[in-house]
Amino acid sequence: MPQTPLLTGMLVSRGYNNKNLYQSPNQTKEEGYGNAGLCYRDNALVSGSLEALIHHLVPSMDYYPDMTYSFTFLLSSRLFIHPYELMSKVCHLCVEQQRLSDPQADKIRIRKLAPRILQLLQEWTETFPYDFRDERMMRSLKELTQRMASGDELYRKVVHQMIQVLIRKLTTLSQYEEALVKVNATATDRLTVLKAKPQAIQRDMLSVCNDPFTVAQQLTHIELERLSYIGPEEFIQAFEKKDPLDNDKSCFSDHKKTSNLEAYVEWFNRLSFMVATEICMPVKKKKQRARVMEFFIDVARECFNIGNFNSLMAIISGMNMSPVSRLKKTWSKVKTDKFDILELQMDPSGNFYNYRTAFRGATQRSRTANSTREKIVIPFFSLLIKDIYFLNEGCSNRMQNGHVNFEKFWEMAKQVSEFMVWKKVECPFEKDRKILQYLLTAPVFSEDTLCLASYDSEGPENNMEKDRWKSLRSTLLSRV
Repeated sequence: MPQTPLLTGMLVSRGYNNKNLYQSPNQTKEEGYGNAGLCYRDNALVSGSLEALIHHLVPSMDYYPDMTYSFTFLLSSRLFIHPYELMSKVCHLCVEQQRLSDPQADKIRIRKLAPRILQLLQEWTETFPYDFRDERMMRSLKELTQRMASGDELYRKVVHQMIQVLIRKLTTLSQYEEALVKVNATATDRLTVLKAKPQAIQRDMLSVCNDPFTVAQQLTHIELERLSYIGPEEFIQAFEKKDPLDNDKSCFSDHKKTSNLEAYVEWFNRLSFMVATEICMPVKKKKQRARVMEFFIDVARECFNIGNFNSLMAIISGMNMSPVSRLKKTWSKVKTDKFDILELQMDPSGNFYNYRTAFRGATQRSRTANSTREKIVIPFFSLLIKDIYFLNEGCSNRMQNGHVNFEKFWEMAKQVSEFMVWKKVECPFEKDRKILQYLLTAPVFSEDTLCLASYDSEGPENNMEKDRWKSLRSTLLSRV
């Protein structure tokens, strides 16, 4: 069995130019399956009925779908049909259309067709393994692969290996989710202790590690690990709406559709609030707070150099939170030149023009990299989601004739496939368990608690701040 290659650049550099996706000069404008068809423009597949697109996915004796099409359709089809329903249709087409249900079918024909169907299933299980957490998906997969492999030892081995790899991936995902629950519980417990005994703060980031480069490396470990568990389908399912041609309920009401994506966004928020908490801790004096500010500025700079733009932006966001930005006396003791440069890089003006320029440079470096360290590209994740969101909102999923707007999904798949490359990079830095544990579980103040800590550090300066401070203290006392 050929191994499923990486999607690196396929949607970008090849421009979808494959004989299976494009018309030859003697093809008609529509390539029909019954009354429905696939529509092309300038030799590019731009729309089609859902049934025609499903037919286009299924291999035959003389046809195999290009990987760019398989990826794009498996990614986008979930907006119109549940993955288990698609799998059922694919199985039906493979069995009935190819006459695999006939025990007298030509063995040579089956032997020629089986590797093609198995390769399609391999692409599905490797690229969208989370679909198979659904027992209905796994059941259909096993039924079809058993039919494919019956009577052939080589195919049985291929099927066994494919399913074992899939099971390992799903087991690893479950273990990751369990670990996240434990980490979050530990962080909650430590915050409870801190609220009960504020004087219990004995450690801060600088007492755990005072080397900005090492902390940036450990942040990159966390980023790459959490990125690696985000399934490509989560980007599509995050924006899922009810299909206007489907009277049934949403395709995704019966399973978690974006849990890993959401966990990654929560990590960004945690890092931002952790930075603000470290600065506003009430036990610190101005010089100590200034030192912490300068430390995180250096960490942010090292993140930029590594290519970890998500941690960079989280740190900048934390330092720009109002409880931190209002500490004017502390900021007066900080050398802010490096911070000003970093803020300029992440300036939102011009639709984040400076960031996008720097990010393009990082991706180009990654493509030609000789070392794993140079391959690291971690995007500012919220902006990536925003880009995909506006692409999704800017175009309809359906054409006026009811066809699926496949031109839109080519573009979405292009962006998601780039993400697939970035998330596969393994972190080259050595892990420091102590630092990782602190970053993941250190107590983090809420916004109100941060404001109170900020006012305790540097008192209210105007009537608005005084009113805010009184309101927060009153609320805090009422909870005691």
